[in-house]
Amino acid sequence: MTSLPTTLGELKQTEWGNPKRHLCSVKDEMRHNLISMLEQGKEVFPGIVGYDDSVVPQVINAILARHNFILLGLRGQAKSRILRSLVTLLDSELPILAGSEVNDNPFRPISKYGRHLLEEHGDATPIEWVPRDARFVEKLATPDVTVADIIGDLDPIKAARGGHILSDELTIHFGLLPRSNRGIFTINELPDLAGKIQVALFNIMQEGDVQVKGYPVRLPLDVVMVFSANPEDYTARGKIITPLKDRIGSEIATHYPATIEHGMEITRQEAWLERNGRPLTMPDFIEEMIEHIAFIARGDKRIDGRSGVSQRLPISVVEQVVSNAEQRVILSKEKRVVPRVSDIFAALPAITGKIELEYEGELQGTENIATDLVVRAAGITFGARAGGADCDVVIEWFENGGALKISSNERSDVCVKGFSAVDGLLDLVQTLGLAGAKDPATMVAACELILEGLVAQKRISRSEELGYSKAQHERRQGPGKGQDGMGPWMLA
Repeated sequence: MTSLPTTLGELKQTEWGNPKRHLCSVKDEMRHNLISMLEQGKEVFPGIVGYDDSVVPQVINAILARHNFILLGLRGQAKSRILRSLVTLLDSELPILAGSEVNDNPFRPISKYGRHLLEEHGDATPIEWVPRDARFVEKLATPDVTVADIIGDLDPIKAARGGHILSDELTIHFGLLPRSNRGIFTINELPDLAGKIQVALFNIMQEGDVQVKGYPVRLPLDVVMVFSANPEDYTARGKIITPLKDRIGSEIATHYPATIEHGMEITRQEAWLERNGRPLTMPDFIEEMIEHIAFIARGDKRIDGRSGVSQRLPISVVEQVVSNAEQRVILSKEKRVVPRVSDIFAALPAITGKIELEYEGELQGTENIATDLVVRAAGITFGARAGGADCDVVIEWFENGGALKISSNERSDVCVKGFSAVDGLLDLVQTLGLAGAKDPATMVAACELILEGLVAQKRISRSEELGYSKAQHERRQGPGKGQDGMGPWMLA
């Protein structure tokens, strides 16, 4: 492996000696590397699902246009992930003047320190190499962020040690923005940044100068500035001042997954499912039902749509579902973890903490809303899977006085035995192709989906006292009461 140059003289003998190379800006560097990836057919933002025809092309256009840009969207829409992925468009390593706080270009330093170092040592000036990850600086905007945090402040200790007057640039302790010179500077939740900080940002973006404690400092930074914001923040907590907004080249709107399939793919990618324990078999209809919970919540008028329903909701739910199934398998000493519908009801804490309710929803209560979301998700999943399947035999069994109680923690073989008491239920499972005849655990999950789907359609009922029974026409409220709740299941 060829060693990297350690002095300016050695650096001049490499490709960096070409002005087209060493005077290339960060925006040009990213543009060049992006074009190279596109020509080679490489995926630009791996792991970003559902944005291929919307957000990703717009981000690519912004980079090709050498724009600073902002991602505008609700929580849980992969804004931060996209911004952090931009680092892959930087060169693997970058030469800087050794000891420079602002990543000084050896051929064109912007700091007084860098200029003095170059004047003193000439071609013997020491060079350091910065990896691409160190060229990405991220800051979460909060109201208490100061100009000193972002731009810098005078350091009396530096002045005393170096014998400098306070107005000397060598006394400045640089903030995050100058330290991200020749790299990418990201601010998350931009509207939370105080107005005077935003003023300092657009001034240094446009004119390249700033005042530190009243002393003007010229810093022609070479930096890509990217931001994220929630639309609600424009009015709820702050706003982006007009001059700064005018200097942001592109405003790109993000969104939640457009299809259930995209949502399932994201959840599967992000959720912690590969655990060091018993093997996991996740029925696809359970995954689909979990994803429907988020989709239904995003359209529910009882839930605050301005706050959004993050994609973290189904991710957290599926992790809780697997954990509940894992707990059952450990206690029952089964060999394989297979989640059921009842496990989704056990995962309500993963739902209640991720939804903000409107006034009507507050009256009903978070847990009741979450339970209703699960029931409706079961109904939609059952409807999509069953279509026009004939369930009359199953419903007739309940109409004739049949009732069924199955413990959610019971072994799969025992549950199958209990479900076999319901006329036509196991036959319906096979007809719908929801499970194989030799897989009791998946058959249990399929039976629960059918029964819960019929509950959602109000064709049978479920109560804490009776379990599943014939349809009750009166409306009941609250978890564990009627078809709006999930009572404990016990073998009859």
